[in-house]
Amino acid sequence: MANLMRATSILSINAGAMFRASSVVPSRKWHVTHGKSDASVKADAVSKEYPIVDHAYDAVVVGAGGAGLRAAFGLVAEGFKTAVITKLFPTRSHTVAAQGGINAALGNMEEDDWRWHMYDTVKGSDWLGDQDAIHYMTCEAPKAVIELENYGMPFSRTPDGKIYQRAFGGQSLKFGKGGQAHRCCAVADSYDCNYFVEYFALDLLFENNECRGVIALNLEDGSLHRFRARSTVLATGGYGRAFFSCTSAHTCTGDGTAMVARQGLPCEDLEFVQFHPPGIY
Repeated sequence: MANLMRATSILSINAGAMFRASSVVPSRKWHVTHGKSDASVKADAVSKEYPIVDHAYDAVVVGAGGAGLRAAFGLVAEGFKTAVITKLFPTRSHTVAAQGGINAALGNMEEDDWRWHMYDTVKGSDWLGDQDAIHYMTCEAPKAVIELENYGMPFSRTPDGKIYQRAFGGQSLKFGKGGQAHRCCAVADSYDCNYFVEYFALDLLFENNECRGVIALNLEDGSLHRFRARSTVLATGGYGRAFFSCTSAHTCTGDGTAMVARQGLPCEDLEFVQFHPPGIY
């Protein structure tokens, strides 16, 4: 671990030199292991002791949960050469563990309205939530769910073929005046995107105060990989495992948040962590 920390420290200091001198690995769609046949190692002053494998993309997405995958195929659909780096196989991401589903005011079970959804969300946050963000999320949620359905997400169905929705706490009708809303949509790679599975993102790479990619560790063979990109998207999930009592997966360790904090960039509302009742004792 000491050697690894030393390597990342050297990489951060010499980021500019790395961007100017690089060899690029020919792309494959799916990288589960690192094969020597497609690798080009650059041995410069920094990497004599720690060989670096270089990759170049328009955009790099760190994390392959629901947010990361949606960001990835959105980028590829617009023509950007995109890589997804994930420390887990995508189906092991915490999105899959969220058995509750996705909230959207579709109105499939009874009359519903995104404004009622917004009211419930603002009220549920004790009026501390970002109401502009809540407005956007609740207004766009029905369209986002239909989009996911069109992409092939297998939502559960009612007998007449509509997306099945069930009631959860805090979901009301008519701005809290009605009964309980059945708003949660329960859910029972067609794009040319490169996936780097079981690659652990260690740190962001900066040049002239701008993010130029990430450095990652191949968990199988210990090789270091430098992903250079014009845009970097962090979709690394929460940090529930920072707390002793937690129902999140053991992989929810806040890696992305830590990378941002180490660069001195602002992190907002870190105190707002949602706990599931079984985690309280």
